[in-house]
Amino acid sequence: MKYLKFISLVVIALVIGVNISCERDDICPDGTPTTPNLIIDFYDVNNQESKKNVFGLVYYGIDDEGNPVLPAISVGTTNTLSLPLKTYENTTQFVVYKDFSINNNGTPDDTSDDFVEGNPDLITINYSREEVYVSRACGYKTIFKNVTLTIEDDSDNWIKARQPLTDNQSVEDETTTHFNLYH
Repeated sequence: MKYLKFISLVVIALVIGVNISCERDDICPDGTPTTPNLIIDFYDVNNQESKKNVFGLVYYGIDDEGNPVLPAISVGTTNTLSLPLKTYENTTQFVVYKDFSINNNGTPDDTSDDFVEGNPDLITINYSREEVYVSRACGYKTIFKNVTLTIEDDSDNWIKARQPLTDNQSVEDETTTHFNLYH
C-alpha cells in the first residue's frame, strides 16, 4: 500500500510539472558582454600614426575620498591599457606611472626608506551611466555615455595629448579603442 502511495505522488508530481533542475538560462555564459572597461591605445606624440610602448607602466585608482586604491596594477611594457570605470559614480580617476620603479635607497633589507621613482600622471574620466538589461542569468550591465578624459597638468606630464575616437564617446564594449593617448 505504501508503494502505491509513493507511485501516486510521483505521478502527480509529473502531471503538475514539478521541475527541480536548473534552466539553461540560469547561468550567464562566458562570452556574454558585461560592463566594459575603457580601452586606451598609446601613440607616439611625434609620429601620431605609430603606436608607442610605455615602459614600466603601473596604475592605481583613486577612491571616493581621493586616496589611492592599492595594490597598484603593474602592466609592464604595453601600448594598450584597459581601465575599469566606477558603476556607482560618474567619475573615475587613475594615477598612471611611466618608468615606475621602487628605489630601495641602497638598503634592500629595510623597506622603511624605499621610495617610488617614475613619472605619474593623473587622468580623470567623466561620464553618464546607463543600466542595460542583459538577461535573467546575467542581470544588468552598465554602459558609459558622453565619456571625457582629462589629464591633470603637473608641469611634468609624460602624457602630452589625448583624443577620443568618436564624438560623444561612449563605452559599450571592449572590442574597440575609446581613447588614444600620445606620449
